[in-house]
Amino acid sequence: MPLNRRHFLQSSIGLATAVSFGVPDPQAENTKLPFPISCNQYSWFTFFRREGRDWKADLDVSMSEYAQSGFQAFEPSFESVGEVEKLAPIVKKHGIAVPSFYVNSLLHEIDAGKKSIGQVLTIAEIAQKLLGTTIIVTNPSPINWNGSENKNDPQLEEQAKNLNQLGLELRKMGMTLAYHTHDMEMRAGAREFHHMMLNTDPANVTFCMDVHWIYRGSGNSQLAVFDVLKLYGQRITEMHIRQSKDGIWTEVFAENGDVNYHQVADELRKMGIAPHIVMEQCLEKQSPNVHNAIDAHQEDLKRATQTFSL
Repeated sequence: MPLNRRHFLQSSIGLATAVSFGVPDPQAENTKLPFPISCNQYSWFTFFRREGRDWKADLDVSMSEYAQSGFQAFEPSFESVGEVEKLAPIVKKHGIAVPSFYVNSLLHEIDAGKKSIGQVLTIAEIAQKLLGTTIIVTNPSPINWNGSENKNDPQLEEQAKNLNQLGLELRKMGMTLAYHTHDMEMRAGAREFHHMMLNTDPANVTFCMDVHWIYRGSGNSQLAVFDVLKLYGQRITEMHIRQSKDGIWTEVFAENGDVNYHQVADELRKMGIAPHIVMEQCLEKQSPNVHNAIDAHQEDLKRATQTFSL
């Protein structure tokens, strides 16, 4: 079975550096981007995989190439404190900031939820200390990453309670929890997604809007993207961006494609929102094959900067 993003997120190694930032006030008049535009680790993993390389084989080399792309911030995925401690010196060496990181959580079960909250808080504490990280992005795990089974109502209630508790504990630490979704949360009338947003305190749980997963999870609907912006825009502290053409992820980010990112950026400006922008222009089997990892990400950064210069 090919390794996809969902499998990768359960076994990936995180990278980071010691720079401290604050989370923007969505109501603030100044809409300057709060952090340098960042890039998610998984994007690079997919390029390395296509080139027959292993991102984890030599992390110093990997982060050297990352730095060559021009990105000054990075969003890793962490599973343990050891990953933070091991990899922090590498990103510090290359001058790469880590304002955010991604971490899995399992929150729809009582016992597992308590354990997961503890694990995330432990990782967050070390990341804050060593890296100055302030935003923790989590996508609560589904029942089965490869299955179609939806959580039932009691499970959704438990998940919302645990998500809110995690956010509260992180807020006490001076950190921000950002709730992330893939496509599965949009099933069954997007009831999982809406229940998390409507049954958690915005002070505890902000929103990491992954634009393309909203698009794809809604049956390739651009209307859904802008409806979600209207509904929950004021809770967005981070935004993951990716482009596709005719439903296939493109090799390089573009303002125009299946998703009109010019309009996305314009709506953010109108609402006075300046989220942390994280590039996640990943490859899938049908994606074009023209650029190498460095060239593609150099172009990604250039285009994202032009689009989201607030």
